[in-house]
Order: sequence, then C-alpha cells, then structure tokens
Amino acid sequence: MGWIWPCVALILSIWVASVWRITSLSSRLPSKPLFLSSRSEKRKNVLLVMAHPDDESMFFSPTIIYLASEGHRIHLLCISVGNADGLGRTRKQELYHACTIFEIPREQIQILDHQNFQDGFHNKWEHNLLGQLINDSIAIWNIDTVITFDKYGVSGHPNHRDVHHAVRNLMHENLPREIEAWELISMSIFRKYSGPASVWPSLLCSSSYQKRDMLLLLNSNPYKSYHAMEKHKSQWVWFRKLFVVFSSYTYMNILHKIS
Repeated sequence: MGWIWPCVALILSIWVASVWRITSLSSRLPSKPLFLSSRSEKRKNVLLVMAHPDDESMFFSPTIIYLASEGHRIHLLCISVGNADGLGRTRKQELYHACTIFEIPREQIQILDHQNFQDGFHNKWEHNLLGQLINDSIAIWNIDTVITFDKYGVSGHPNHRDVHHAVRNLMHENLPREIEAWELISMSIFRKYSGPASVWPSLLCSSSYQKRDMLLLLNSNPYKSYHAMEKHKSQWVWFRKLFVVFSSYTYMNILHKIS
C-alpha cells in the first residue's frame, strides 16, 4: 500500500503543472488565426450556436473567455430551453445568469422554444428549418463567424449533432456574404476526462493545427467556467460538478474550420 501516496503526489503534480501551463500559455497561443486575433482589422460578431442551456459553460467556456479577451462581440443562440424534465423556464433564466459570468449582455442572447426543437434524446431536429432559424440570427446580428458542435456533438447527444448538421448545411448554401464556421472537436473518452493534463498532447500537435485549419484555445481562467456552470442550479448535481473539474473542455477547446 506504500505506493498509493507517491501515485497521488504524482497525479497532483501533473494536475498543478498542467493548470499552470494552460494559464501561462493562454495569452500566447501557438496558433492563432487572424479572425480571432486582436491584430485583426475589426472586432468580429461571433455566434455560438448550442442546443441547451449549460452547453456554453460545460463545453465552450475556453472559447468564450478567449473571444472576450480579444474584444469580439459574442452572441449566443440556444436552440431549446432544455425542457426535457419540465424545467425549461428555470433553465432559461439560469442561462442568463451564467452569461453574466462571461459578461455577455442579455440582448446578445437568444433562446428559442420552438415546438419542433424540443430537448430530448429521441427528438429529431429538422436540419433545413433549423438552418433557417440560425440564418435569421446571423442576419439580425450581422454575424461574421459561427461556432458550434462537431458531428459527434462532444457527448453524442442527438440535439448537439443536429445543430452541427444544420450549421454545416447552411454554410454550403449561397449566403449573401462570406461567413466562417468552426466546430468544437470531440475527444476520445480518455482525453475528455483527463482534465488539464489533456493540454500536453494538444501542445505536441499544435504545430500542425494551422495546416489543418484547427485552433487550440486555452482557458486563462478555469474557475470562471466552474462559477458559470454553478449558475445552472437545476443541473448542478454531483456528477456535473465532477464533469467540470475533470473535463478537458473546462481547460481547452480545439476548433476545426468547417469547409
């Protein structure tokens, strides 16, 4: 049993070193496309398209925090109120509260409650209609860049995946102007729950990211992610507390350009 404490000490050392590496590197990322950089010609209007209240805090917080630090205007489009358990009204207000942590004004948040796009594993969301609603938000807010889930949806939730397909289909249409779209890369189960330690393989691969239209974003303030998720009180149960601590999505996001 004498091996237990050395192992615990090793794990804690790796954890602390990983968090330090993430926070120390967040202001000087190894690859930074011009549209996200403070050196770009203008601040961008960025639309984060997500399926449910709390997606922003559980999955996209490193992206939100980074974009805010670069002065971009962040807009949120949440496709449902998350009413699978009858808590839609509560969860809608919780999203507003969480966005105060990220300093996103309420007028830059749109939460839909469309009858065809209700929260649920067995609810199929029609991609073309969903794309029309997303396009309406793009037009209203004069959006330059869209960010959403990839085809697996991080957790595999069908609503996440439907949002991805709607955005991808929309980007392939003849839009009136050029808009960039980026997807959040889903990780393997090991990397997903390796917490901040997931930064090491990401940094090793970072030199090739730009060639593959990929971007590594590190979270300069992981506690803010935890604090934002805490605002989703109806969802703040023990396993989500563990998720925020051990999920690599609290500490970093890898985005891939949708083409």
